[in-house]
Amino acid sequence: MAALIRQLALVSESNSVGASDVMKVAAALQKQASRDLAPIWEISATVDAFDRLEDVPLGYWPLILKDDIQQSGAAGIHLDKDRQPFALITAATNLDSWALTASHEALEMLVDPFGDRLVAGDSPAQGQGRVNFLVEVCDPSEATEFGYTANGILVADFYTPRYFDPLTAPGVRYSYTGDIKGPREILRGGYLSWHEPVSDHWFQLTWFDGSGPRVRDIGALDQKNGSLRSQVDRIAGKESRKAMSGGRDTAIAAGLTSAAIAPASNSKAANLRIQIGEILGTSVGKDAGSSKQTSGRRGKPRYPIDPA
Repeated sequence: MAALIRQLALVSESNSVGASDVMKVAAALQKQASRDLAPIWEISATVDAFDRLEDVPLGYWPLILKDDIQQSGAAGIHLDKDRQPFALITAATNLDSWALTASHEALEMLVDPFGDRLVAGDSPAQGQGRVNFLVEVCDPSEATEFGYTANGILVADFYTPRYFDPLTAPGVRYSYTGDIKGPREILRGGYLSWHEPVSDHWFQLTWFDGSGPRVRDIGALDQKNGSLRSQVDRIAGKESRKAMSGGRDTAIAAGLTSAAIAPASNSKAANLRIQIGEILGTSVGKDAGSSKQTSGRRGKPRYPIDPA
């Protein structure tokens, strides 16, 4: 039986993000969901751009860009009065900045829409046995430096279901980019949350400063205060947003920027307009424009093309 399709809507209620950028990012998130997430997590999803929140059909889970959500980055995923998820994201003039956050929220919404999914495993903390980990697929490698690109847009890394394996095994993929090398590992700028049933406390393994991860006890959580994810995200929010605020040039796996790939897209569009003009009997000039090609990939020089 085919899985139900999860449908996301990307909407801007921001004065700084226009429809063109919303559509570019929605296309990048759709490619990430279909090409990268679906084969690993067996989730079918669509991501569509809409001009207004009023245009979003019933059944879609919205990702809403706003100029001010009282904090930078994302306010996390919330549940509406019908207990359906939606996310608030701070808009920015830097497309890659808000696109990375939108990707993070979209991936976590698709894998765990309601923010309460738990997976049992061995605790990273000394003296603890089996615990329940909260499924937040982007948090352990959420820092900007571990993002990668889709259609030239910066998107978030995410872990695979093998992330909760008991032992490291050769040839196993623990995150999409491969930066996470073993089960329950976090990278610089990331964190992992779990519930320890004996104490009834929640704990986090964090790496927001210092030379390595450390464990902190964040106490008991109360379901009256929202989903588990919304509560742990509030606790780690400030540090998490800082980790995701780095520039694109820190992203190890980032490919060409959207600006760098624009000349090819413009040329394709110009050629298509000429062909359409010939079909319709109109005259259309070719002016694809030009721009200097740059690379966003660190340590991977791009070489000039020798003349024929």
